[in-house]
Amino acid sequence: MSTPFNPFLSMLLLLLLALGVGIATLFLSGKLLPLLGFKPCNPRDQKLSPYECGVPLIQADARQRYSVKFYLTAMLFILFDVDVAFLLPWAVNFRSAPQTFIPMILFLVTILVGFIYVWGKGALDWER
Repeated sequence: MSTPFNPFLSMLLLLLLALGVGIATLFLSGKLLPLLGFKPCNPRDQKLSPYECGVPLIQADARQRYSVKFYLTAMLFILFDVDVAFLLPWAVNFRSAPQTFIPMILFLVTILVGFIYVWGKGALDWER
């Protein structure tokens, strides 16, 4: 027997399950943990101060200079990440186009030469 709401029944069950898990989590963290001896409400100045990525958020000068190594590392990550993302579709479709093997090997050799050059220049050494 088909009803107009039958396709939405699974979505409704998933929504109810998500709400149930959320309510149970709030209940357990708010009511049950203090009964077990945990003290979740323990505010301190150090806990309430903003902090992000290892650098205190409040600084004396907003125009502080950052090392160029941050940007260099980001650019190298994007460069090699895009190359790996380019390899995935090629690997999936390799059987349908085996004539692309030699151009891909040349592409990988070019990337490898660039990687060796960057490594030799010390761009991957963070402590320099």
